[in-house]
Amino acid sequence: MPVNRRHFMAGVAATAAALPVHARRAAQKDKLKLGIIGVGMRGQVHLEELLRRTDVDVAAICDIDPFMIDRALAAISAAGKPKPRVHSGSPDAWREMLDRDKLDAVFIVTPWELHAAQAIAAMEAKVAVACEVVAGISLDDHWQVLRTQIRTGTPYMLLENVCYRRDVLAVLNMARQGLFGEIVHLEGGYQHDLRAVKFNAGVPGEAYGGGVEFGEKGWSEARWRTDHSVTRNGDLYPSHGIGPCAMLANINRGNRFERITSYASKARGLAAYVNAKAPPAHPSRTAKFKLGDVVQTQIACANGETILLTHDTSLPRPYSLGFRVQGTQGLWMDVNKSIYIEGETKTPHVWEAAQPWLDKYDHPLWKRYGPKTEQSGHGGMDFFVVNAFVEALRSGAPMPIDIFDAVAWSAITPLSELSIAQGNRTLDFPDFTAGAWASRAPIFALDDRY
Repeated sequence: MPVNRRHFMAGVAATAAALPVHARRAAQKDKLKLGIIGVGMRGQVHLEELLRRTDVDVAAICDIDPFMIDRALAAISAAGKPKPRVHSGSPDAWREMLDRDKLDAVFIVTPWELHAAQAIAAMEAKVAVACEVVAGISLDDHWQVLRTQIRTGTPYMLLENVCYRRDVLAVLNMARQGLFGEIVHLEGGYQHDLRAVKFNAGVPGEAYGGGVEFGEKGWSEARWRTDHSVTRNGDLYPSHGIGPCAMLANINRGNRFERITSYASKARGLAAYVNAKAPPAHPSRTAKFKLGDVVQTQIACANGETILLTHDTSLPRPYSLGFRVQGTQGLWMDVNKSIYIEGETKTPHVWEAAQPWLDKYDHPLWKRYGPKTEQSGHGGMDFFVVNAFVEALRSGAPMPIDIFDAVAWSAITPLSELSIAQGNRTLDFPDFTAGAWASRAPIFALDDRY
């Protein structure tokens, strides 16, 4: 449905008035003092974004891998920035960072299983949290993160960059202007061949492919991420798909997820990949992978929309997030880069190229910041997600992707696991807002600020 902007902005003002004191204090500083827990491959991308900014100081970094610490320090030196305090040598070195460095905020860019504990500790220390996607592993993790944020009032943002993808924001702009009519159905997912991410040769600096090692013998994501495919079966990475869909459906702000059901195919892709590449006696050949090659999750929303998510990372395929936005007046699909708007596209019942429409409805954020994104990762999306966190924290404004978004999107994983384990049972989706969703107004990407 079209957005009532007056209603949006009233919600922004009401939320800002209720901000914790910590967030308002951060706004009084010329520069934010930041730390990064995890300067691996993804952490380096965030580091590069932060080093381009003049309103932050990277005062501390932490990682257990000396190779990545050295690479981070080299990047900081090359940028002409002061050397940060280094925390390493122990899996708990990040606790020392939170205790000693008097940080305004911390970026958490570590393996998924560490996110909840690190975010909770940071919020307890009144250090604002920018957390990479996956807020927790178990459903209880999500409740604990949420309760800590509510109790401490410490700002928390999930770093879901796809919400800022240029076509995604243009389509959100179109939807808010009513071009699709009333939104009825949404689709998205994570459809990305990760076999060369989940396996490598275990050589520092060579993260992608080149071998079939994982776990203790792997390096980078192969060291920890692949184990989730061994022991778990569900949608392990929902936020890239659900984030944009949730913003379109106003989830947690006038709408919510009500029910969820998941299905998983058989698991064949990872074993086939290993068997094709590993020597006959290689131990990776004996691994048993639990994660279904294609996992589909259906979600029903309070306002009647349906959402279909697809997780597909173990088979050969081109990259696609598979977005589909469909309403009473038409639809957009990213796979075929096409759009159809009844009465507006040229020929009835015929797809039209989406790009001219995306150009016409380019979001104000991209119009303003597009030139600044040329060196940014993931086609510029990484600039926006870092910029949003920093600007919101400095101005004392609500986080545009907040704690309720974080836990609702991320909780899809344990709920999908439970649904599959119980024979594809339909489950009630927890209301993390305790009923507040009905009166909260949308705030995400309303203008060109962040």
